[in-house]
Amino acid sequence: MRLRNYFARMRSKSIRPTRKPISKILWSVFGAFVGIYAMSIFSNSFSAHDSFFLLGSFGASAVLVYGAPEVPFSQPRNLLGGHVLSALVSVFLVKMFDGILDLALLCALSVALSVFVMHLTLTMHPPGGATALIYVIGSEQIRSLEWLYPFTPIALGAFIMLIIALVVNNLSSNAKRHYPLYWY
Repeated sequence: MRLRNYFARMRSKSIRPTRKPISKILWSVFGAFVGIYAMSIFSNSFSAHDSFFLLGSFGASAVLVYGAPEVPFSQPRNLLGGHVLSALVSVFLVKMFDGILDLALLCALSVALSVFVMHLTLTMHPPGGATALIYVIGSEQIRSLEWLYPFTPIALGAFIMLIIALVVNNLSSNAKRHYPLYWY
């Protein structure tokens, strides 16, 4: 491929979308607030010191499930499957290759193989990549969870976000704002 053709592929093919109506923005803000606040309260009931359930990947999930509940990445199958499968991949890799592969390679493999598994299972949820990475680079406390990590905090945390998304995204009287579009 010639260099000119390569850079030509980077030209805009469309115009940017318009801003969403303020009502949709406010519902998104409300959902994200309630979702993360509930996760924080739930987390503090386990341990007031370490915010066990407050993982960065859940912040990214909040943006998707409350800010863009209509996109495929936000659907329940993707939210739950993307997080849990990515967590399983990362635990497997750490158990098998920690101390054999350097951390940089382990990080790259965990995210890349999570993307592969999410594609194969139709559970693509971008925050799942962060879920995998969090375990690989995580503290001793996170790593000590081992095979428990995919289930708690990950599956349980994603399930809490799903329940709140079901409630908040269906409170609006706007017929276009409903969740989910599909379950499976």
